[in-house]
Amino acid sequence: MNSSTVLAAAVCGFLLTAAATLVLRRVALRWGIVDRPGGHKSHRRPTPYLGGVAIALGTLVPPIALAGPAVRPVAGILVGALAMALLGLIDDLIPLPPLTRLAVQALAAGVVVVSGVVAPLTGTWLDLLATLVWIAVVTNSFNLLDNMDGALGAVAVVGAALLAAAAFVSGQPALGLLLTALFLSVLGFLPYNWAPAKIFMGDAGSLFIGFVLACSAALLVTGRGPDTAIAGLLLPTFVATVDTGVVVLSRTRAGRSIMQGGTDHLSHRLHKLGLSKRLTALTLAALAAVTGVLDLLMTLRWISPLSASLIGLMAASVLIGLPQRVRVYPSLRAQSSHLARRK
Repeated sequence: MNSSTVLAAAVCGFLLTAAATLVLRRVALRWGIVDRPGGHKSHRRPTPYLGGVAIALGTLVPPIALAGPAVRPVAGILVGALAMALLGLIDDLIPLPPLTRLAVQALAAGVVVVSGVVAPLTGTWLDLLATLVWIAVVTNSFNLLDNMDGALGAVAVVGAALLAAAAFVSGQPALGLLLTALFLSVLGFLPYNWAPAKIFMGDAGSLFIGFVLACSAALLVTGRGPDTAIAGLLLPTFVATVDTGVVVLSRTRAGRSIMQGGTDHLSHRLHKLGLSKRLTALTLAALAAVTGVLDLLMTLRWISPLSASLIGLMAASVLIGLPQRVRVYPSLRAQSSHLARRK
């Protein structure tokens, strides 16, 4: 695969996504496919969905059309990603039961694992199950990260670009092509999603992006050692996984269901500290850049996998615990005192 094919697919992906976003925004407004304000949502007016469909088109169509058989090494990821986009689109239109979503995600992840993508965490058959579960969890983590204008888009642009570089360095041009197309496609969508957003990507976009990035990270560590696998899985998906950790810990401490929505994500906490929505998105993107560069340095063998793993795990521990100091829910003790006073 030559560089001109990669460049052509990237440019086509950018242009296709930008054009499709404009068209799909009008379609969504005409048919009432909008996210209405209310509850913990921060937008103040009905905002159309379907941006994720444009991202999926821009990411999948150009590489397949221009590279053809050359994308066979990532065929499993392409099939699973398409399934995620369709699942997300259906869920945007007709909310699906959680078990249905999880079942489809598991099947899509299973397709990728069967195609040979297995993270070597234990060196046993358990790696098959661990990879499947990890792909599903990280896919949903990116879905949860889509909670503020431009946040997921900014993180995805940086993450896809750096993973693409790691793929090319590792001698996996098909994966590099796919990630480059994703990078430029999200970049073509981002101006419309930048605060204040004119369109949302919806679950069709967030599940698609999360699935591609999760599977790409897993493919890049396939056949390597456990220390490489830990760093190679965590660092490219760091912002999304840490954000999920923050949310789970926060809701558990507050006695809330982890399935219940709320304003307790990293983005909400940064916004509460005084950052604008745009600056919040840029801050999360900067964090993704730091961890993505660290992953690239490991791929280049400029730092050891063990060092990268330790840095990633320690940083994750700090960044999951530290944001808990920004109070978003009353403590269980405060809730008990309030109930006692009411009695």
